[in-house]
Amino acid sequence: MATVDAAVLRRFGRGRSATEPVPAKRKPTRPRLGPGRPIPFGIAVGPLLLIAAWVAGSATGTLDPETLPAPWTVAETAGDLLADGRLQSNLLTSVQRAAIGLGLGVAIGLVLALLAGLSRIGEALVDGPIQIKRAIPTLALIPLFIVWFGIGEEMKLVVITTSVAIPIYLNTHAHLRSVDARYVELAQTVGLSRWGFIRRIALPGSLPGFFTGLRLAVTISWLALVVVEQVNATSGIGYLMTQARTYGQIDIIVVGLVIYGLLGLFGDLLVRAVERRALSWRQTLGD
Repeated sequence: MATVDAAVLRRFGRGRSATEPVPAKRKPTRPRLGPGRPIPFGIAVGPLLLIAAWVAGSATGTLDPETLPAPWTVAETAGDLLADGRLQSNLLTSVQRAAIGLGLGVAIGLVLALLAGLSRIGEALVDGPIQIKRAIPTLALIPLFIVWFGIGEEMKLVVITTSVAIPIYLNTHAHLRSVDARYVELAQTVGLSRWGFIRRIALPGSLPGFFTGLRLAVTISWLALVVVEQVNATSGIGYLMTQARTYGQIDIIVVGLVIYGLLGLFGDLLVRAVERRALSWRQTLGD
């Protein structure tokens, strides 16, 4: 009877001998708050779905080829443009314009952000004109820039540069102004000089904003390029699209749009890769 009672007690968890393992308590599951782990090559999912929808619509006849040519027609047109050399030469011109304008805009925007973010006098001088330019669309300034700089390369670079400098300034300046006051007090406590404070606290603290502005600037440089290359241009992807519009060559127009889209996508990917490397010390939901 004692044996049966001991077995019953052990079955229900009582009278457990010292050698029997104690079952571990399950930890309560918590809901996942973040977005989850990164998906390998997740950036390609959206574009591939768009291409798949384009292919399906063209194959089933849902998309009128007179309105939007089929992907294979666009690919064939791109091959013809590559074969006669027109695509390479115009693409090189566009990339050069965008790169020069982007470089100048980033440098100017960064310098202005540092002046306004690190000095009240600089902010009083710089921030107002920047906000005025921010409120004026670039398209509205093109006629004035044509009068001032003509219709050559100088006007195109000025448009791209001024368009790019705005997001660089706004995001960098905002992060410079949002540096935690406790870090400022710490710098004063340890006796950092003005340059030491800028180098060790202000600049690292503004890097996230700078890279956010840079991602926007890369996209805006291509948007500005599309506009200026259709204003009395004689080369570039925009010029190629303008000529195609004149002769009703929709397939060439779509080739130009695809190239602009790919340049913007790969430019953003490049900036994000540099950002992850430069800000490897910072853990975010995107990691």
